[in-house]
Amino acid sequence: MSKQVESAGAAHPDYRIDIEPLPYTGQVWLGDALLAESDNCLVLKETDHIDRLYFPDTDIKWELFEQTDHTTVCPFKGEASYWSVLHDGQTLENVAWSYRDPLPEVAGIAGHVAFYSERLRVVVVERWPDGALVPTTFPLWGDAAELVRLIDVVPDGDHFVGPAHGPTQRDVVEGGQLLAEAIVAVSKTLPEQRVTSASMVFLKAASFGAPVELAVDLLRRGRTFSTAEVRAAQHGTLRGAAILLCDAGADDVFTHVDAMPEVPPPEGAVPFEGFGMPGREIRVVNGAYDPDPDRVGPPEINLWVRFREAPAHQYLHTALLAQSTTHWTIAAGMLPHAGFGEAQAHRTLSTGIMKATVAFHDDADVTDWLLYANRAFWAGRGLVQGDGRVFTQDGRLVASYTIQAMVRGFQRSPAEMGHDDRTAM
Repeated sequence: MSKQVESAGAAHPDYRIDIEPLPYTGQVWLGDALLAESDNCLVLKETDHIDRLYFPDTDIKWELFEQTDHTTVCPFKGEASYWSVLHDGQTLENVAWSYRDPLPEVAGIAGHVAFYSERLRVVVVERWPDGALVPTTFPLWGDAAELVRLIDVVPDGDHFVGPAHGPTQRDVVEGGQLLAEAIVAVSKTLPEQRVTSASMVFLKAASFGAPVELAVDLLRRGRTFSTAEVRAAQHGTLRGAAILLCDAGADDVFTHVDAMPEVPPPEGAVPFEGFGMPGREIRVVNGAYDPDPDRVGPPEINLWVRFREAPAHQYLHTALLAQSTTHWTIAAGMLPHAGFGEAQAHRTLSTGIMKATVAFHDDADVTDWLLYANRAFWAGRGLVQGDGRVFTQDGRLVASYTIQAMVRGFQRSPAEMGHDDRTAM
């Protein structure tokens, strides 16, 4: 029994287990069957393990479960008992567990049950002020407020610093975040001008576990136009280099804009639960961002994006808009090709954004729905090339972008390179 398990905590003082209340509704699904739902879930964060969501045992639909004789022993938590789920003729063995008599260090999880998010659909549901219920896949990366904290770089002597986020399931900073940090650094360097374009090459993956240093070099500071170079480094190694153009602004001489694509409005698109980040809602037209390698279609992904909270400055709106541009091109490039899907990224395929160029045409409010219209117009030689446009719901074109990405087979598997599929790039 678990009371006989001797705690290893004293022998491993650096090993941490933290238990925090979840501020959202937790749910567990198998297909269309809701297995558990609670507003009183606990998040257990453990050294060298992914986060787990624990549900009060009173909020489990036990009629769908059957206890097994399988047990495991954790020297930091105690002995766990397991359950299989039975539904619609399908059995998933040992997908739920509970520490009925946990060690004192984790007494808070007594009377709670956890589920394998790798085998079941575990989500958290956030209620927005307008009544929208927004689901997000668990484990969580963080929330939108944390993303704003990371990209809102701060001056530190002759450079800027983007703070560290901390350990994550996949410890690779997305290129769009580095681009957003460069936009903020230049906006703070030239507060009297607006960033009108930013082009960044991503040289080496950065980690969430350490700060990013950004050096801004004003190549030309003019009364109308200015040009800046930004070099993003971590641990003394260059991670990205960017050129940004800034403008003091002028009245329209003439104006025109291409029409927004004819796509369903946000309420007619499919909620997207990925990325594990509450505070941002994504809805994909026709559910085209699909990990299924058997799905085949045009190399296009159209989606609506909005944030729950407005950041304090317009340049942060601009940076958040830019951060989302790098999400979609690789998936769009896979769509015409049977046997390829996003689920293979970082597992059997080495994928990554190599270069992003974004032009900002008008100010945007990221708390309003923005349509990202993406097209991957070429693929070959281990690369995918695409472009995109960002429209407001009323048809204003606020930004456009081009993306070059890498899609290549691993010469060696992630495991052979000393990584797992969460860290391979």
